[in-house]
Amino acid sequence: MTQLVTRVDDELVRQVDQLVENGAVKSRSDAVRRGLRAVVDTERRRSVAASIVDGYRRRPQAEDEAGWSEDMARSMIAEEPW
Repeated sequence: MTQLVTRVDDELVRQVDQLVENGAVKSRSDAVRRGLRAVVDTERRRSVAASIVDGYRRRPQAEDEAGWSEDMARSMIAEEPW
């Protein structure tokens, strides 16, 4: 496992230590790992979303491609016993 070394301000350390004390994270290292995973996941999701939007901009969905889903949704709602 690779070790990363970084500096953080005293207030952030205090807040992380509070998370450790409250049991929200196991340790400072656990907090850093979780934070990095969250950033990586957020950026991955942003990238995927941007790719999807770009695809629809390059090739917009035609009306005949979307109509069936609306028909199915209306059908399923009509079948509900409410």
